Amino acid sequence: MGNCQDSCKNFWCGPKNTNVRISLPAICFIWQIAMIALFAIFVRYDPEADAHWTEYMHQNNITSNIENDFYYRYPSFQDVHVMIFMGFGLLFTFLKRYSFGGVGFNFLISAFGLQWALLMQGWFHSLDSTDWTIKIGMKSLINADFCVAGCLIAFGACLGKVSPIQLMVMTLCGVSLFAVEEYVILNLIHAKDTGGSMVIHTFGGYYGLTISWILYRPNLHQSKRLRGSSYHSDVFAMIGTLFLWVHWPSFNSAIGNHGDGQHRAVINTYLSLAASVLTTFAVSSLSAKRGKLSMVHIQNATLAGGVAMGTAAEIMVSPYSALVVGVCSGIISTFGFVVLTPFMEKHMKIQDTCGIHNLHAMPGVLGGAVGAVTAAFASTSVYGQEGLMHAIMHGFVDRTMGMQAAHQAAGLCIAIISGIGEARSLKQGYLFSLGCILRLPCWGDPEDENCFDDEVYWEVTATKVHILATRLCCWTPMLIINKLCRRSVLCQCEGKIRSQTRFTERMLLHMHIG
Repeated sequence: MGNCQDSCKNFWCGPKNTNVRISLPAICFIWQIAMIALFAIFVRYDPEADAHWTEYMHQNNITSNIENDFYYRYPSFQDVHVMIFMGFGLLFTFLKRYSFGGVGFNFLISAFGLQWALLMQGWFHSLDSTDWTIKIGMKSLINADFCVAGCLIAFGACLGKVSPIQLMVMTLCGVSLFAVEEYVILNLIHAKDTGGSMVIHTFGGYYGLTISWILYRPNLHQSKRLRGSSYHSDVFAMIGTLFLWVHWPSFNSAIGNHGDGQHRAVINTYLSLAASVLTTFAVSSLSAKRGKLSMVHIQNATLAGGVAMGTAAEIMVSPYSALVVGVCSGIISTFGFVVLTPFMEKHMKIQDTCGIHNLHAMPGVLGGAVGAVTAAFASTSVYGQEGLMHAIMHGFVDRTMGMQAAHQAAGLCIAIISGIGEARSLKQGYLFSLGCILRLPCWGDPEDENCFDDEVYWEVTATKVHILATRLCCWTPMLIINKLCRRSVLCQCEGKIRSQTRFTERMLLHMHIG
């Protein structure tokens, strides 16, 4: 019995091998080949992307190519695509020694996730019963990007602590769960969630927190020296924030109803984002003893207004209400970074690297609540009968405002359960769960003391020079202080100190020019 326990302990808790030379290429090639096979069997162009478009125009009395969905959706698709690959990617570069991993692994899982999302969402939403194929067009591509966004949010909680193979497994499971909860919320319950406060942000936030809880690292403090940011890494992350902030109105309106719905979604999101910025700056300054701003707050909480406005983006909330939503989201997001993140790590064993609970999960819940309240108070005097059916009721003439509000609240609950409700089963059914899969030693995740370090998985050629220059910068001032304290001893070594100082200056000048 003791030998069996020792064997199990050695298997699960033994030294970790981060060499992914075989496993990563194998996973990438096998899964890409599987995608090619599944696309060959199931995926076809939709009528508006097919070569028979001219015939389709005649059959449906379409008089101009401008009515093709491409011309309506492609500008929004561009913005959403930039958010996924550049906005999220750059935002993940805030760690001083994990910029390659942040932007590189974001690229990897996004490219894989969108392929799997096109299949999963197609099987649930657009499977043609006549030939059992999936017809994809511009709207399919946008929805696939939305699905990937949920997985990228989850990635933020585990940033720097998992291997690329674990991220691929997380994405595979996350996309599958996303497709199911999206189908239930939007197609069975018929809740309104244009910008994805519930479907994307709430689900992605709690899914990521659950994975982080499962993969809890008790000795993560050993890599505390690498967990912070540097001046330049914060600047790059702030560029990612600006990409996300500027394009978020397109994100919330991308799949909205043509005409007034998309127009209103842009205005509401625009106002909510602006209000969250001012609120974040105010609360960040108030939370510091000397009123200094935290770049972590500015990089993240300024985006909370866009998250919270997602569900009600198309709804007639009125411009001042959009500002109120932005103010509330900025307050709760910044409060989360100041108070909740350290509390969750200390008492709940949730190590949230990027603070996704504060940027996505809590503002997502707020957005779902705003959607339910605004649906409850909607009236024909504000929308008109036809506008009410079109904007909120999904064409259900027998549904009251109270019923729609209840459906909105049910959708929010399902989003939370889909993300976090798996936690108990994952923990209790450990040997047969996603937690067991992600903890397998073969995935090559880093040791606790090597987390948040690009050198584990990337070729980082400048690291040794950087470390040498850093040590020299620290060494020379120490010698100068020693000179002041021990004149007699240091007089004999004065020439050596000067040569070291000159060497340091040349090294730093060379790095600056290079």
